[in-house]
Formats: sequence, C-alpha cells, structure tokens
Amino acid sequence: MSFLQPDVPGRPGQAPGSVDYRFARRQTLFQFRAGELTRSDVCDAHSELMRVAINCSQKSTAKCPVCEERQLRFVRYVFGPRLPSGGRVVASRAEMRALGDRGSNFRCYTVEVCIECRWNHLLQIEPIGRDKQ
Repeated sequence: MSFLQPDVPGRPGQAPGSVDYRFARRQTLFQFRAGELTRSDVCDAHSELMRVAINCSQKSTAKCPVCEERQLRFVRYVFGPRLPSGGRVVASRAEMRALGDRGSNFRCYTVEVCIECRWNHLLQIEPIGRDKQ
C-alpha cells in the first residue's frame, strides 16, 4: 500500500504543534479501575510537584478521578532558552504572556495534580510565544 506524498517536504507551517495526552490519561485510569494498577502506581507525585501544586497552581473545576475528594490543580512548567534546566513554574496568565513575548522557542507542560491523593498526569505540551521575524 502506498501513501500519498505531500507536495512540499515536511509538514505545513513553521511552528511545532501541541501534544495532548488525554488518551494516555484515559488508559491509565482504565487500568487503575480494572485493578491492573494500584493506587500507589498512579498516585506518585514527587514532593516538588506537590509543593508547586499547593503554592503556584490554578484550580480546576474537575474533581480528582482517583480519590474524587478534591478539585484537581493545574501546574504549568515552561522550558526554553535562557530558562532554568528544571523549567520555570508559571502561576498566572500574565507570566505566560510575558514569556510568550520573549520569543517562540518555549514549551509549556501542563500537569494535573491532586493535593489529596498525589494523582498526577501530564495533560499537554504546547508551544507558546510569537515568532520574531
């Protein structure tokens, strides 16, 4: 079986796209509910991630899919040139806009975290910023 070749090599556009991990999240939760994974397998947030979730996160409207007791929190880390190797925690939209104005080689990693049971899952990776041409 042959596949159609694009007229132009590479994919369209100059900027990379985002990656969504909802299917991986759904599969993890399915395995947990089926008994294939234990609670300690899925509720294993690192202490630094928990600290950031408690102090520098945005509250979600959804409850934790594991314990169903607390609202989830969104933690956002930005990685890119001239940022710390561990990324930079972004707590507000104003900070995100300021980083976006600096350039286009930044990636924002959004992680959902439950501060009750330590559930955590990477939700998406997306480019931020504008092109400086």
